[in-house]
Order: sequence, then C-alpha cells, then structure tokens
Amino acid sequence: MVAAIAAGVVACGGAAPAQARPPVVTLALVPRTTLVQRLADTGFSVGLLSAGIGNVPAEETYRDISAGNREPPPSDAVPGLLQSTLSRAGLSDSLRKVQVAPDDLSRLVARLRGGDLLIALGKPPPPNDRALPIGIAGAGFDGTLTSDSTRTSGYVLSTDLAPTILHRLGLSIPDEMDGEPIRADGDIDPGAVVDRGERMTAVAERRIRELTICIAVWLLAALAIGRKPARRRAAAAWLGLAFAYLPLLLLAGAAIEPKYADVEGLLVAGGAAALGALTLIVVGGWWAAAVACGVTVIAYAIDMLTGSELTRLSLLGPDPIYGARFYGIGNELEALFAVMVPVGVGAGLSAWRKSGKPLNERVAVLAFVVAGLLAAALFAVGRFGADVGAAIVLPVGAVVAALSVPVVDFSGYEPGKSTRAPRRRVVAALVCLPFIAVASLAVIDLASGANAHLTRSVLDAGGANDLADLAERRLRLSAHDFAQAAANPLFWMVVVGIVLAIARWRRIDAWLTPAPIARAGLIGACAAVAAGVLVNDSGATFLVLGGLALGAFLAYAWAQTGEIGGSRRNSGAERV
Repeated sequence: MVAAIAAGVVACGGAAPAQARPPVVTLALVPRTTLVQRLADTGFSVGLLSAGIGNVPAEETYRDISAGNREPPPSDAVPGLLQSTLSRAGLSDSLRKVQVAPDDLSRLVARLRGGDLLIALGKPPPPNDRALPIGIAGAGFDGTLTSDSTRTSGYVLSTDLAPTILHRLGLSIPDEMDGEPIRADGDIDPGAVVDRGERMTAVAERRIRELTICIAVWLLAALAIGRKPARRRAAAAWLGLAFAYLPLLLLAGAAIEPKYADVEGLLVAGGAAALGALTLIVVGGWWAAAVACGVTVIAYAIDMLTGSELTRLSLLGPDPIYGARFYGIGNELEALFAVMVPVGVGAGLSAWRKSGKPLNERVAVLAFVVAGLLAAALFAVGRFGADVGAAIVLPVGAVVAALSVPVVDFSGYEPGKSTRAPRRRVVAALVCLPFIAVASLAVIDLASGANAHLTRSVLDAGGANDLADLAERRLRLSAHDFAQAAANPLFWMVVVGIVLAIARWRRIDAWLTPAPIARAGLIGACAAVAAGVLVNDSGATFLVLGGLALGAFLAYAWAQTGEIGGSRRNSGAERV
C-alpha cells in the first residue's frame, strides 16, 4: 500500500499541470425592442449603446464594433481589427456570436464560467435618434454600464465593445481603437437608464427647434415693443440680454424630465425673457450685459466643478446622437462662451470706468487675460469641460481683446514718458499665451490621467504623419459640417448678417467709440469666433452660434448709444 501511494505521488508530481481554458466572450444579438428591464431581470448589468453618429445602417455599426473606432466621419479605423487581433493571439475561438430570443438569455447566463463574458446587444440599426439596449453579464459586472468614452452612467459606445472584449481576454488594445473598455458602476437601475435614453433623444430632437423658436419669439416681441421709436433701443437691449440668459435657462431646464417638454420650453423662453427685463430694469447700462454674461458663464463653471450632470443633459450640451461628445461642453457652448467671456469683461470694465472709478490699461489687460485663462482652464481641462478647442479659442479672444485696449500711461511712469518698450513686451507675452494655454492643458491632462480628447488624439499620435492625418480629418469634418449647414436657412441669415456688419463696420465702430474697453471685448470676441471656426471640426455650427451671440451684443451696444437703461437714476418706466 505504501509503495502504491508513493508511486501515485511520483506520477502526479511528474504530470503536466492542467491548463486553465481562456475566457469565452459571447456576443448575443437580441431584438432591438428588448427592454432594458428585461435584461436586468435576467441578471445583466444594463445600459444603452450609441450605435453610431446620426442615423446609421446596421452595416456601419458592425464595422464600428469590429474596428473599435468609427469610420464616418473620417478616422483611422481599421475594419476587422478585433478579429485580426484575436487571430494573431490564437484566440479566434474565444469570441462567439449568436442571435437569440430574450427567453434564451437566462440559459446563456447560467453557462458562464470563470472569466466568461456574455454581451447581449439589441440588433442594429436602432430607431431614429435612439440607442440600442445592451447588457453584460460575467465576473466584475454588477451595476450600471459606463465607459471612459462617455463618462455617463448608463451609456456606452459601439466602439467600446472591441476594447471590452480584448481587455477581458487579457490582450493589449491596438492604438487604432478609439473606444474604452466598458465597466459597471453603482447599482443596477433600469429606470434611470431608460430616463437617460429619453433625455438624450430629446437633445437630438429638440435642440435646433427650441433654439429657433426662442429666438423667433423674442425677435417678434422686440419688434412689437419697438414699434415706437422711443422704445426701439430698449427692445434691442432686452433682446441682447435675453439671448445671453438663454444658455443659463437651458441649464436649468435639463433638470426637467423629457415628458414635460412644453414646461421646459416655457421655462427657457419665458425665463430668459424675464431675466433680461429684470436685469435691464434693476441694473441697466453696461453693468446689465456684464451681469448676464457673467452669471451664465459662472453657472456652467460651477456645474463643471461640482461634477453635476446638468450640462451634459442640457439641450445645448454635448449631442449624444449626432456627435461623439458625451461629457463636458460641446462646440455649441464653446461658441457662445467665446463671445460672452470677452464681451462680458469689456462691458463690466466699461461700466466701472463710466462710474468715474480709475482704470488704466494694465488693469484692463490683466482682466481680459485672467478671465480668458480661467475660463479656458475650466472648460478645456479633461476633468471638467474637456473641450480642447476652448484652450485655443478663449485665450485667443483674451489676447486680441487685451491688445485692443486703448493705450494710456501706465501707473508709476512719469507723465508723457514713452510706454513703447513695455507695450512691446506685453504684446510678445500675449501672443505666446494661446500656446502656453494648450501646453498647460496637455500637462494637466497627463498629470491627472483625465484621458481627454487632447491626450487621446494629439498627444498619443505616432508622429508628424499622424498629426497631419488628424488635421486633415478635422478639416474634412468641418467641410462636411458646412455642407450640411448650407441647407439650413438660419446659416444663410447669419452669413448675410456678418457680411452686412463687415460692410458697415464704421457705423458699428461708432456705437462703441464712447466705450473703448467694450469695443476691445467685441474685437476679442470676433477673433475668438474666427479661431473657433478654423480649429473646430464643426465650423459651420460654431459660426452660426458665435454669429448670433455677436449679433445679440451688437444689439445691446447700439441700445447704449441712446443711454437706455444707462443709469439707476432713470425711472423704471423710462428704462423699460
């Protein structure tokens, strides 16, 4: 017996250890009408999946999944990259694709072993402006789905599936894949996922309609108020302030459930109009423009700093259906802030100067620069606004506004002494400011691990050729945006307005001659909008919203030539 036991021990010791089988990932396509609640009840972590940019055919979604990147608009996507990566690793059999009915999912869940993963996905294509249901079951998935691509609870991308599969199989994710591995956070909350999907659908469906209706209603109201010549300037001032408060009310409206769309519309249109009238009556003058711009921009800054989701749920926030942004601010808000920051600072400094308080060139330059850099830090850094364009556009606006401040004697210099030398040093420093801002953004993103767009698309580029490809793609995207905008009458209205403003620039300049610092803010805003059109991949959108914001400020500036709302000593009736 002892000999037999000893022989068994020797035999076991000499045998090769059993090899653990690699995990198996099963992609199960279910009917796209499958309810998120049904997936949760079956044992899945649940969410919604953005199947592509805009309304896409099923074939395009499948290509995006296989590439881990999106082909249209232009990108460096490699169709079939997922399968080729698995083949090189000898793991082709580790990915299985099946089509099943919802009733069969519980059986597949029961078969999971070890590191196996089961991904249940609604079969593409999704309904218009909607996402597909998705559920993931397996070790480590017990909550609501999300990814670093969206940073949004309950929402992931089609390009996230390939990195998720490779990550589960222990393989490196190729650089050509732009998606991020999906994970599960918090509790499984199907109701919250459905509500998030409804809100994101509302953003796509209602954004343009709500903005157009608000502007049209306000224009008609301003025309009605200004039928008498004595009230025209007051109507123009009120119109400019209402537009400045529009983003603020859209931020507040994000807290309203999509089913109460009419309530949100009334809140936005009526609330912005009421705040504009109240500010004109109580404050008046250049202070009113400064308050409206300042309150709106600061409200979004607070939302960014506190990690609130109001910005991403706002109708003016990132567009989850027709764009690739799901967090931070989008180009739409960037275009408005590019105008509101410099003109708000210019209006505030003009009001301060008009009140008789001392103000020299150095203070004005410093105010423009500090405001521009603070706004860029809040809206460009990956942990907050995550908008790379803001790191360029906002400093450009600040620099041009600062350089447009009229030259006066610096405090501390002898009267009549030339200020040419310090002025040259200031100009040189200000010209370098946008480059410093972008470099600082890169350092902050790398140090904080924010993995923002700048880090993933620019800093991770393989070299000059990759950067050139990136620039080419962005230009093609911008050209595509202009081609789409050409079918929108609002685009041509803005273009005509810009042409008329250029043709009559002397008259416009005369409106702002009494307020030279407000004039500097306007020049800075124009430069910021021009820069935004060039550096962003949605140049037409930037031009339209930036042009509307500039038009609103010009309406307010024209009103100030008649001193409407210019002093608290005027009666409320006179100002209104």
